[in-house]
Amino acid sequence: MTTASDPSYPAHWEADVVLRDGGTARIRPITTEDAGRLVSFYEQVSDESKYYRFFAPYPRLSARDVHRFTHHDYVDRVGLAATIGEEFIATVRYDRIGPDGRPASAPADEAEVAFLVQDAHQGRGVASALLEHIGAVARERGIRRFAAEVLPANNKMIKVFKDAGYGQKRSFEDGSVHLTLDLEPTAESLAVQRAREQRAEARSVQRLLTPRSVAVIGVSRSGVGVGAAALRNLRDSGFRGHLYAVNEAVTTDLLDGVRAYPALAGVEAPVDLAVIAVPAERVPEAVAACGEHGVQGLVVLSAGYGESGAAGLERQRELVRQVRSYGMRLIGPNAYGVINTAPEVGLNASLTPAPAPIRGRIGLFTQSGAIGISLLSALLRRGEGLSSFVSAGNRADVSGNDILQYWYEDEATDVALMYLETLGNPRKFTRLARRTAAVKPVVVARGGRHTPAGHVVPGTRLPDATVSALLRQAGVIRVGTVTELVDVGLLLASQPLPAGPRVAILGNSESLGVLTYDACLAQGLRPGAPQDLTTAATPEDFRTALRAALGSAESDAVIVTVIPWVNEQEPQDDLADALRDAVAAYPGKPVAVVHVELAELVDALSPAGLTAAPATGSLPARPRPTDEDEGGYARPDVRIPAYPAAERAVRAVAEAVRYGQWRRANADAGQVPEYEDIDEAGAAARLAALLAGVGDDVLTLSEPDAAALLAHYGIQVLPTLPAPTADAAVRAARSLGYPVALKTTAPHLRHRADLGGVRLDLGGEADLRRSYEELTDLLGTPDELLPVVQAMVPRGVDTVVRSVIDPAAGAVLSFGLAGVASELLGDTAHRLVPATDRDAAGLIRSIRTAPLLFGWRGSDPVDTAALEELLLRLSRLVDDHPEVVGVTLEPVVVATEGLSVLSAAVRVAHPPARTDLGPRTLPSY
Repeated sequence: MTTASDPSYPAHWEADVVLRDGGTARIRPITTEDAGRLVSFYEQVSDESKYYRFFAPYPRLSARDVHRFTHHDYVDRVGLAATIGEEFIATVRYDRIGPDGRPASAPADEAEVAFLVQDAHQGRGVASALLEHIGAVARERGIRRFAAEVLPANNKMIKVFKDAGYGQKRSFEDGSVHLTLDLEPTAESLAVQRAREQRAEARSVQRLLTPRSVAVIGVSRSGVGVGAAALRNLRDSGFRGHLYAVNEAVTTDLLDGVRAYPALAGVEAPVDLAVIAVPAERVPEAVAACGEHGVQGLVVLSAGYGESGAAGLERQRELVRQVRSYGMRLIGPNAYGVINTAPEVGLNASLTPAPAPIRGRIGLFTQSGAIGISLLSALLRRGEGLSSFVSAGNRADVSGNDILQYWYEDEATDVALMYLETLGNPRKFTRLARRTAAVKPVVVARGGRHTPAGHVVPGTRLPDATVSALLRQAGVIRVGTVTELVDVGLLLASQPLPAGPRVAILGNSESLGVLTYDACLAQGLRPGAPQDLTTAATPEDFRTALRAALGSAESDAVIVTVIPWVNEQEPQDDLADALRDAVAAYPGKPVAVVHVELAELVDALSPAGLTAAPATGSLPARPRPTDEDEGGYARPDVRIPAYPAAERAVRAVAEAVRYGQWRRANADAGQVPEYEDIDEAGAAARLAALLAGVGDDVLTLSEPDAAALLAHYGIQVLPTLPAPTADAAVRAARSLGYPVALKTTAPHLRHRADLGGVRLDLGGEADLRRSYEELTDLLGTPDELLPVVQAMVPRGVDTVVRSVIDPAAGAVLSFGLAGVASELLGDTAHRLVPATDRDAAGLIRSIRTAPLLFGWRGSDPVDTAALEELLLRLSRLVDDHPEVVGVTLEPVVVATEGLSVLSAAVRVAHPPARTDLGPRTLPSY
């Protein structure tokens, strides 16, 4: 008898998933307590679907069937159910089979798999999600292939198998299609999985941002409070759908001019989105009402959750569980709200009062409501508009990763701005950011940079500068402040990407031009000598000079500096028109304006100052950038960002330059190579055995266990033999063969050759005994030193290879030279995991001491190809197995031919709740 409370119940198989239409479901193992649910589910399945499942009319399940389908050993027989609430909507099971196709009496690596999906939920991607999960379960249990029998008319199920991306064989036997799926993950199956994930998560956000009807729950009759403010903002924003107010004490048909109801159940029409603004203790009641009414998504403005302490965090966990039990998604709690300026939607379900942001090309995500207010205000002051805005509050469900999935394919969003305080799933964030940045800029300001954040795995925390560099490798434009976030966003939203770092400077102030020149040099740009138009310059002079600078082959961007005219006779609108005329004639290069106390010029250059650009309504389509045009856009409305300080304009231009360089380099990001000798399943089984019975602690593996794990990925660690006595050392040396090395392995002496704890090139027994005596006399007893004997390897350059899980960046691969270079000088380079062949090559070449690897001062160059392969194999291990939280290979001696790993330290732990590996899952509490 197995139940959810049974120790054998595999709770780690439970997962919340997003389906193709954006709704959610829960996948979990079927237990003996599910008999009633299984019978009820089967009764709701059509006769046709039953026929497809059993190949014959099968109107009802027998008692024997129910017993068989609810009793599993979770090894050879496994059943999973997709549920909404407590009800089954689909099931999948596998039964391990032997070579003859019958149930296996001994361990076998093939299983028969079968699905059944309730007709009302077919077409939602339920079967595909179940296949991903049952495939992961099967691999964990040592199954390598699935076999399935499908009737030829069952096209939907055949398509599920066909589209999975696994290697497969198909044959027609005895009137059915026989399919065999190889469950080994492939690049194609991973791409299919991530494409489904992207579509599903993007769709779930789209449903939240494009509702046809909205109900605000918790609207006070007095018009005071959060709920009343949200209702007013929805009404005043011109929301195009149906709007309802809910207050249990309502006695009139209208509240603030909106149809009012005492309960959501009284609304006879469908409701797509509910905005909840009731006290935290009443939120569960409101959520239940929404679930029963079929609401698709929630924005919970209510506070009193994770931000308020342990009790609030538990309340938040229960909120997420309740919301997902109804197949809904949640923004919040403690959210500020959402905005969508699309003319066909007109949604302002936030606490931002009118005037709401105008229609624009910037997408904005914040975790903080206060920062959201600041950013919205700054954009409004600068005359810039938004496509969408999400302030997720405690980010209990919908996160920045979900929003990135949506923005990736949203044609109305050209620039993604994000204020983040934590990265709950940094592996996934960097993956999504890299993909999104390939087509549109992703600009991130991150708070809490100097405090632990996200899922913290005990271990090294990288310096913030290193985290910033790693995010830049993923294409993220990392800025330090919310002011810089707006500055950079404005430039990227209105200007093409520069083709290079050359900057032309012109203006009517020599001093301001010099300041701009100095700022360019500080940012690594290549400025030309500033062109001083003098204080007597007219708008026509600016037009002529800007045209010339934009038309010059010697510039990639132009910065215009402007101070007020002494006689104050020149209207700012004339100057704005002159600048726009010049830009319209040469639209391929970015232009930024530095002004001194010219607010009127800022207004004239902004979208609000363009008579041809509507404040609301549809925008001209903005074509995707191509490699040929270096990100240039043809746009009928000419907008030029203006900045009150030279360093701010230059910083924005410099970020655009660096991003353009990344885009061009990322066109060939390299490949993650496949190695035929990698035994992923063997490593997984070994990790499961090592972690059996281990709680939440991090386990440091013994040297033999570490070597055995690494060997599954083709990483061979040179063996060491313990030498607790001199006689034992001699026996070890005879076993390994002279010459040998004698080393201490005590933690305080490890890798400390400077303390005399390592003796090399011991050619015989006499040398070995003498060295052993010297070590113990000098440094301590054998019990304290833990000496070992190891065979000598060809001489070369000593290096160190590491991988750690950092809470701010995810899995990171690091490389440096062993000893002083990396330990004292910090000469270590880093790349994100998974690393490509291009990453590995760049990693070993990016340290300052890299010339030592390539024949410095006449020395022989070492085998960098072998070093790159080692880096890639370690990257694969860490990427494939989230249980591996830290690896240090030190020293790795790289010779002219080949390399030798002399020592390995590996730390493992149960995988965190949030992982970017395996089948798609939502973060869970």
